[in-house]
Amino acid sequence: MKTATVLHILKSEPDETVAGLIEAQSQEEGAAVVSLYQDQISGFSVNWSRLVDDIFNFDRVICWW
Repeated sequence: MKTATVLHILKSEPDETVAGLIEAQSQEEGAAVVSLYQDQISGFSVNWSRLVDDIFNFDRVICWW
């Protein structure tokens, strides 16, 4: 049985609760996180074309504000 893939989209830096929920859901294979803000870890801006493709390719999309 294939597990559902989940894409987490972050508008801003997550608080402890949101980070914990994302981590718990990301234990499943096929989870990804995209930051719409420029985080200090990656330092990269959003690849909008890839994000649109990901939205259509993942089974579920969760937006965190």
